[in-house]
Amino acid sequence: MDLNRLKGHSSMIVAEVLWGLACPLGKVILAGGISPMLLTDCRMAGAALLFWLLTPFTKAEKVSRRDLAAMFFASLFGIVLNQCCFMWGLNLTSPVNASIITTALPIITMVMAALILREPVTRLKLGGVFLGAVGALILIAGSSADSASGASWGDILVLMSQLCFTCYLIFFKNIITRYSPVTLMKWMFTFAALCTVPFSYPEWLHMDWSAVEPVVLWGVVAYVVGPTFLSYLVLPVGQRCLRPTVTAMYNYVQPVVASFVAVWAGISGFTASNALAVVFVFTGVFLVTQSKSRADMERLAAK
Repeated sequence: MDLNRLKGHSSMIVAEVLWGLACPLGKVILAGGISPMLLTDCRMAGAALLFWLLTPFTKAEKVSRRDLAAMFFASLFGIVLNQCCFMWGLNLTSPVNASIITTALPIITMVMAALILREPVTRLKLGGVFLGAVGALILIAGSSADSASGASWGDILVLMSQLCFTCYLIFFKNIITRYSPVTLMKWMFTFAALCTVPFSYPEWLHMDWSAVEPVVLWGVVAYVVGPTFLSYLVLPVGQRCLRPTVTAMYNYVQPVVASFVAVWAGISGFTASNALAVVFVFTGVFLVTQSKSRADMERLAAK
């Protein structure tokens, strides 16, 4: 494995571990009196501030107006619509339902990559996505016996968030490769904050922050720094070095992280089904990484 691919895989693992912690942490914050819109605003504005503070320590890059426009739409799909739909959906549904629906991301991405980017759908890729989905669903099924069944507005919103993120993975790979992660994300989160904060301004004015428990406020800080700033800092590295389907496959790592957190917190034990699910997930990721890309197919055909 070359250095670029190693960087890509390492970056996606870090991002997915942080996102794996986001669902239970977000549910605690929402239960502590912070609304979905306010939490989303904190993420957008907080991450934008952190990326701008990091800018003086990175190489200066000039961004053209055309690329700024592209970053705006990348922000719209990859951050604004993705995060708003997810937070509102999480507020209306259970963490288990949300986790189940997020397993659709690699499947949706594989289909869209085949239709739009003409990436080949190989047996290895199909097998890897299937194994990853089975492993993730085993973990999720074992994490809660009382998950609600049937569609709800929360479930629909979480699914919409996955569709928006798939569009980001598929349509904006070119702009991602042109700029450093800090340059890319400082503009994307700035646009995201400009899109969300004005709509929730009255909510900020009427919010009684003094009534919020300190542990909840620290949870918001952790949410901004970890699953937002740090995860989006490393995400472009993974997108730059890996194919969209491979990037999306790492979504199956999130339930694995949630399962280990539950074991660590003493909420559940580590069972044989957990071990089997982890093997399924990482075998699936490995198979997808070994499948041939469109460029590989073209090189073989040219020989």
